[in-house]
Amino acid sequence: MSGRPICGLYVITAAADERDESIVTQVRYAIDGGARLVQYRDKSSDSVRRMRSATALAELCRGREVPFLVNDDVELAHAVGADGVHLGKDDASLRDARIFLGPAAVIGVSCYNRFDLARRAEAGGADYVAFGSFFPSPTKPDAVQASLELLQRAREALHIPIVAIGGISPENGSKLIDAGADALAVIDGVFGQSDILAAAQRYARLF
Repeated sequence: MSGRPICGLYVITAAADERDESIVTQVRYAIDGGARLVQYRDKSSDSVRRMRSATALAELCRGREVPFLVNDDVELAHAVGADGVHLGKDDASLRDARIFLGPAAVIGVSCYNRFDLARRAEAGGADYVAFGSFFPSPTKPDAVQASLELLQRAREALHIPIVAIGGISPENGSKLIDAGADALAVIDGVFGQSDILAAAQRYARLF
């Protein structure tokens, strides 16, 4: 695993066509505002755009010494020299991703509202686990709901960082940190705001 910690504000990019500014500009503002990790998430089939955006973001994050992960796509993460990848239930297996990306890669795993998945991910060598959604989310309105009790249980039992995601705001984020979250993953709360830098600062202050 990378020596850089998994903690603080963890920003996940919004869909590329949701704002006028380039995705690199958006992420630069977020880092300036205090983002400690960046994940590139683009579910489109435009492979050319995805390669271009991921390459530019990887370069930006290297220059700022901020870990850069790619959502779902192990091959893209490898191609652009990302620090790692984040995997969901329908993505490559943790074992296959580790073999492909190597021992130094940061690999995170979505565990939704299931403690058993987190136990399995830790045992399989994941560098962090993510739980959520904790609050209603515009990105995934039908996502399963996770509880503060789940965070507390995970904090007591797991030995890897814990990320909380889903509808997190500067107003409700402190509850998740108090319950055991090391990092708060945010999409719309940062990239859906008119002032990205100021939005990121509001989350960063929680830590």
